Amino acid sequence: MSGKSGTLYVVATPIGNLKDITLRAVETLRSVDTIACEDTRRTRKLLSHLGIGLGEGRRLISYYRGREEARAEAILSQLVSGRDVALVTDSGTPALSDPGFRLLRAAVASQIKIVPIPGPSAVVALLSVAGLPTDRFVFEGFLPRKRAKRLRRLKELRDETRTIVLFESPARIARTLQELIDVFGDRQAAIGREMTKAFEEIARGNLHQLAEMFSQRPVKGELTIAIAGKPTSKPTEAEACEENYTTTSTNHKQR
Repeated sequence: MSGKSGTLYVVATPIGNLKDITLRAVETLRSVDTIACEDTRRTRKLLSHLGIGLGEGRRLISYYRGREEARAEAILSQLVSGRDVALVTDSGTPALSDPGFRLLRAAVASQIKIVPIPGPSAVVALLSVAGLPTDRFVFEGFLPRKRAKRLRRLKELRDETRTIVLFESPARIARTLQELIDVFGDRQAAIGREMTKAFEEIARGNLHQLAEMFSQRPVKGELTIAIAGKPTSKPTEAEACEENYTTTSTNHKQR
């Protein structure tokens, strides 16, 4: 092995539909020495679907929240020794509300070459079909679980004029929508549920309409929420589309 360090590839994987994997991602996963993943069982299924084996010294190791610091050191050691590593999560892009930040920061500090392999993203997928302004937006990930911290964060976002994107779980969606109404008022919004999967649903309307819709039935699957920013004193793209914005929902089938 030469003294040259390996490369860290940050590889986006499908958020649901496995056909969304990019050709470059497949090529990268086939070529690296090590694949660091959030859940080895889930990644093995993806690799099996892609026909990618793990022979000849290639390794699959776990890198998940709670063990990030210790695992980051081990992975960094491999990179320094010259091994190429692909970092993946269960779905989407690593380090965006998923493990990866500690490893990336350590790799940057060690002057390791880092290469992004872009691909599926729940944030971009929803924004592309939400019908809300996308020229400027802010991604907030998951809100704090404790109510006091959650409300404080929402109040900090109340005057944000950009479109706001959040992640939420099915168990908390009804509560979160009501809190958004309490803090933001009745703004236009869109919710993506199970995006790219068989039961995909995109719901659009004002927050009251969405709160009613998602409180009347059991909700399953991952959820992404986009909320219009606070209107400004001059006409904005958000205000321009306000009159034509109607409540719609596609594919309401449930599991």
